[in-house]
Amino acid sequence: MTASLLEQLIDALRVLPGVGHKSAQRMAYHLLERQREGGRRLAAALAAAMERVGHCRRCRDFSEAEVCAICASPARDAHLLCAVETPADRLAIEQATGYRGLYFVLQGRLSPLDGIGPAELGLDLLAQRLEEGGVRELIVATNPTVEGEATAHYLAQLARARGVRPSRLAHGVPLGGELEYVDRGTLSHAFGSRSEMQE
Repeated sequence: MTASLLEQLIDALRVLPGVGHKSAQRMAYHLLERQREGGRRLAAALAAAMERVGHCRRCRDFSEAEVCAICASPARDAHLLCAVETPADRLAIEQATGYRGLYFVLQGRLSPLDGIGPAELGLDLLAQRLEEGGVRELIVATNPTVEGEATAHYLAQLARARGVRPSRLAHGVPLGGELEYVDRGTLSHAFGSRSEMQE
């Protein structure tokens, strides 16, 4: 027996992080009872984004174009490359700091138990960018979690092998925290006092 449209809507809303059955049910009822027009806009925006938003071929951030606006900007410093785990981390750094370099978005972190290795993070593309010769410093801005630290160590080795100086965000960011949730002042301070990673 197929689920009703209401059940399908509730189930579809559960794909969002932190949304369980009750929350999805409340959202579905709200859209149907009070926000039908908002629901239609949401559906149209979601359909368009799923169809047209891909990844920048240079930095792997979300982009509607083949190359995102940051990578295409001649005003950015191409000698600095900041590696972050997620697009949300890139946005947090962009909003909280005066950083004017480029980014590389890993779309995750090394986690062999979850089947996430260097290939899944696009590290072959990162190695290629570092070998092109324009990057002088790789700023490693992974989260200070166990997986983030392992990823940072791997990135530092990758950079050193290609003659690029690796640096790491200072630990003003709480250990075990996520960059996306750190307040602007702390993130700005940590970013400004980054230091070279030791072997």
